[in-house]
Amino acid sequence: MNYQETTAWMFNQLPMYQLQGASAYKKDLTNTHLLINHLGNPHQNLKFIHVAGTNGKGSTSHMLASILQEAGYKVGLYTSPHLKDFRERIKINGTEITEVFVCDFINSNKTFFEANDISFFEMSVGLAFAYFAKEKVDIAVIEVGMGGRLDATNIITPLASVITNIGLDHTQFLGNTIELIAAEKAGIIKKEIPVIIGEYTAETKSVFLDKAKENNAAIYFASDLISNNYPSDLIGDYQIHNKKTVLQTIKVLNEQTDFSINQDNIESGLLNVVKNTGLLGRWQQLNENPKVICDTAHNKNGLEIVLNQIQKEKFEQLHIVLGVVNDKDLDEVLPLFPKDAIYYFCKPDIPRGLDTAILKEKATQHNLKGETYSSVTEAYHSAKEFSTVDDFIYVGGSTFVVAEIL
Repeated sequence: MNYQETTAWMFNQLPMYQLQGASAYKKDLTNTHLLINHLGNPHQNLKFIHVAGTNGKGSTSHMLASILQEAGYKVGLYTSPHLKDFRERIKINGTEITEVFVCDFINSNKTFFEANDISFFEMSVGLAFAYFAKEKVDIAVIEVGMGGRLDATNIITPLASVITNIGLDHTQFLGNTIELIAAEKAGIIKKEIPVIIGEYTAETKSVFLDKAKENNAAIYFASDLISNNYPSDLIGDYQIHNKKTVLQTIKVLNEQTDFSINQDNIESGLLNVVKNTGLLGRWQQLNENPKVICDTAHNKNGLEIVLNQIQKEKFEQLHIVLGVVNDKDLDEVLPLFPKDAIYYFCKPDIPRGLDTAILKEKATQHNLKGETYSSVTEAYHSAKEFSTVDDFIYVGGSTFVVAEIL
């Protein structure tokens, strides 16, 4: 199979949460262990940083990778989901995995995948570890897919575990309280491996402290320990928390491992995240007049910060291109949106996309006014057509909406 055929087979033949949602969720790591043994346990020869959290884990992972690259290390980076091309998930020093490696890996292991019902995410993790091991990276930054305890990435023993924050998301899998979700994320805490916590609340702090104590793991609450703030090319308001998490993680690496990262590496790494790692879709500006911003924030905690940041902007009229997936709790997120904006309701082009008529009906109940469009592209073009140079256009609600306009 060529690259297009290979990725089409990966997406269509096996469960993939990005497209299918609940049916792709595995409740244990049996298959992951089976797969990684089949591959010869490539993860055992690698050094890792493991990053979990409800929001900010992607930005945090990219910042860490960028700083480590600036320090001269060969850095693997595994993140999800991808926006345009599957290969975005697996990079070394910002360069995506080759199409040839993806094809060879899938084609040579396809019989095993089919015989053992290996999921899309499991095979992606196996692919990343095999690639990083073959290319002999100095360190790999690994972003958790969902949760932590049962995530396929959780077979690793990292140099440091990182948990950015906890919010109510994926409640059908991780639990419907903050404490239950925190417990799932805390599942990445390993015996005697330091853990860095980004943001915490009274409810989550006790969960983290208990899990760290149980594992004799040193625990660091970055928001209490870091007061420095450095400029970054990632300019969303929420990045201030992620930067503190990153700075504390680098401090732990410097103090407790053989890695050496200096102040210049930190400053240049934070200023050049996009250039070094290719990160997309975080308060990303697409146009000047009118100003167009897209952002992948998609749950209450993330959207709250982004929508507050929009209100700090100067504009005549706000236009919002909005689409969501069908498992989103609309009664939780729609009240966050401003009622004086003009809305362009659309459906991301994936099976999980929520029908525009349903979205509009729910939005109308929350006094959000606008029209429906047959695609994200049409909604975006209409927003640009109906806006003046002094207006502001925001595109978001889902990672997949942003993916279609980049």
